[in-house]
Amino acid sequence: MNREKIYARYVALRDKAGITDYRVAKDTGVPAATLSDWGKGLYMIKLDKLIALAKYFEVSVEYFLED
Repeated sequence: MNREKIYARYVALRDKAGITDYRVAKDTGVPAATLSDWGKGLYMIKLDKLIALAKYFEVSVEYFLED
């Protein structure tokens, strides 16, 4: 898994939806600090959180993981 690619796909979905990390965090339960640290390269998102994001954006987990 490439952290940068996965994060870029998250950002694309977030921006397309016109929402903020704060809104995603509030709606999914994934802490805003986790999203921020992930973007800074300090954290690799865990599978349970990736699943929550996939459900929230109505995409498959594979969307984030495929090359």
